[in-house]
Amino acid sequence: MRPTSLDEALDHLSAASINAAGPVILAGGTDFYPARVGRALDEDVLDVTGIPDLRGIRETEDGWRLGATTTWSEIAHADLPPVFDALRRAARLIGGVQIQNAGTLAGNLCNASPAADSVPPLLAMRAKVEIHGRAGRRELPLGEFITGNRRTVLKPGELVAAVLVPRPKKDAQSVFLKLGAREYLVISIAMVAVVLETEGNVVSAASVAVGACSAVAQRLPYLESELIGRRLNAALANRVKPEHFDMLAPIDDIRASAAYRREAAIVLVRRALTALGKQKGN
Repeated sequence: MRPTSLDEALDHLSAASINAAGPVILAGGTDFYPARVGRALDEDVLDVTGIPDLRGIRETEDGWRLGATTTWSEIAHADLPPVFDALRRAARLIGGVQIQNAGTLAGNLCNASPAADSVPPLLAMRAKVEIHGRAGRRELPLGEFITGNRRTVLKPGELVAAVLVPRPKKDAQSVFLKLGAREYLVISIAMVAVVLETEGNVVSAASVAVGACSAVAQRLPYLESELIGRRLNAALANRVKPEHFDMLAPIDDIRASAAYRREAAIVLVRRALTALGKQKGN
């Protein structure tokens, strides 16, 4: 089924979830279809990409509203302020152009992979997830929305309608770095996103998020506290200490060992802070 309005989609979800878990919500299908190669599609599918209200980027009084089915190509080419640089960079690294043209913001979040490229930038931007269901509308910080590997807090009958990004209080810059076996078309070994707000070239707020090094991407609050009040220059990277990463829980797998992932995260954060310091020309 491909509804053309949010109400129509919620009606279908509500009716289907009474006696069953409900249909699979499809928002691009770039992970859904490859996972089913070689077997018949036997699930009930609700394709939400035909709902105009779920697409596009709109500036609001408080920040920006990114519709759930906004594609990575749309994000990559959107005219957005520097706080979005990390997310726009991530958008350009999510698969090839064909994937970027079809893959969607909410699809990436709801798939809830530990290596989802969108999560560290959105965590660092302090984004919230807007959820709709017949019981009403609710908002959750992204850090509370994804609860584990392939797990979210979505209830039967609910869907993600948008991602809400708050407006920074001060000038803000951001950067995203990703490490893989090659630069493109690869699942991350480690990735980081950093957002710094500055006033008079001094860091007034900091967000540092690391992905692919835990079941869920994590912010690093102790490092963030260490950065606040410091001058934004290339020397800021020297504030990064290994103990700031103790909350991470990387795994050993075919792509990298846990020890390598942890060390890579430290190096990437230092590089990100160096890059932001150089942007300021100090």
